[in-house]
Amino acid sequence: MMTLHFHIEGGNFTNAGFASSQVKKTLKQLNIDSGLIKKIVIALYEGEVNIVAHALKGEIVVEISPETITMILTDEGKGIDNIELAMKEGFSTASQKVREMGFGAGMGLPNIKKNVDQLFIESTVGVGTKLTMIKQLDHA
Repeated sequence: MMTLHFHIEGGNFTNAGFASSQVKKTLKQLNIDSGLIKKIVIALYEGEVNIVAHALKGEIVVEISPETITMILTDEGKGIDNIELAMKEGFSTASQKVREMGFGAGMGLPNIKKNVDQLFIESTVGVGTKLTMIKQLDHA
């Protein structure tokens, strides 16, 4: 088992994507199927950008085993008021500033769900959110 840790700074769009880029490099070095890498990186990038756009700070932990990639994203932020609504394509609570930068289209959580095998969301309004994403490595 290999574990990677990343600290994410809320509002820092300059570094958004750093963690997912590093995970991509690591998975390539481990000779993981490129189709699987693409799905993992899409899901992780979406989650990473959500932390940057909606939280004060966050952490990403990626656990790589021979069978699965588990990505745990936790943040300290405003939390998700209505998870069911947040899962609908196009629904967004992103600020106008975030939207003007090209983010916040409301596709983050739906894209994550499409690219992983399991997605668990825990959120407390005013405290933060925890996403646990699991991707099996035995299929694309």
